Amino acid sequence: MKKLVITIDGPAGAGKTTVSKALADRLGYVYVDTGALYRGVAYEARSAGISSDDDGSLEKLCGRMDLRFVRKEFGTRLLSGKMDITDFIRTPEMSMMASAVSARPVVRRALLDVQRKMSEQKAAVFEGRDMGTVVFPDADIKFFLTADLQARAIRRYKELEIIKPQKLEDVEKDMRQRDENDSTREIAPLKPAEDAILIDSSNISAEAVIENMLVHIRLLTGND
Repeated sequence: MKKLVITIDGPAGAGKTTVSKALADRLGYVYVDTGALYRGVAYEARSAGISSDDDGSLEKLCGRMDLRFVRKEFGTRLLSGKMDITDFIRTPEMSMMASAVSARPVVRRALLDVQRKMSEQKAAVFEGRDMGTVVFPDADIKFFLTADLQARAIRRYKELEIIKPQKLEDVEKDMRQRDENDSTREIAPLKPAEDAILIDSSNISAEAVIENMLVHIRLLTGND
C-alpha cells in the first residue's frame, strides 16, 4: 500500500486522539500528537513563569527545549529533555495555556519544522488543529473530526475523572471558551481544510469513525 501523510484535525473532545492512535495502529503508521507538543511548551512556560503573550521569552524557551515522542510498551510518551511530562499536560489549565501559546507566531514557527521533519518518511497520522490547513496543506488525505459541544464535554469529563475530577458544567464552559479561542485567533484558526473529509462523531463510536476513514483511504490507494 502507498505510504501516506494523513491529518486529523478538529476541536477538543471530538475523539481525535482515540481515533488517530487506533487508525495509525491499523495502518502500521506512526502516530504524532501535535497538540501534545503545544501542551509541552505550555507546561514548560508555566513552570518557568512565562506568560503566554511574552513572545521574547517563549522564543528563547522553544530554542532550548528538547521535545520528543518516545514509544514505550504502555504507549507513546512525551519527553521534555529527560523528563516524562505526559501525565502533566492533560489538565484544564494546560489546555487553556496550550490554546494561548499555540496562537503565538514564535511558538508555531519553532514547532513547524519539528512536525514537518516527522513527516519526511510518510506513513504517519498527524493529529492536531491546523495539520491540514497550515502544517501539511499537501497531505495525502485530510480528515476533520467534530462533534456537538455536549457530547465532547461529556467525553472530556470522563477522561478528567481519572486525572483531576471536574464538574461537568465547568468542563463544558472551559471547552466552549477554548472553541472560541481556537476558532477566532488570527494565526491558524481552527477550521477544516477546503479538501478535508468531515466526520461528525456525536452519535457514532470511535470504531465507526475509523472504519469510515479506512473506506476513504482504500479508495485513495486503490486497496480493498
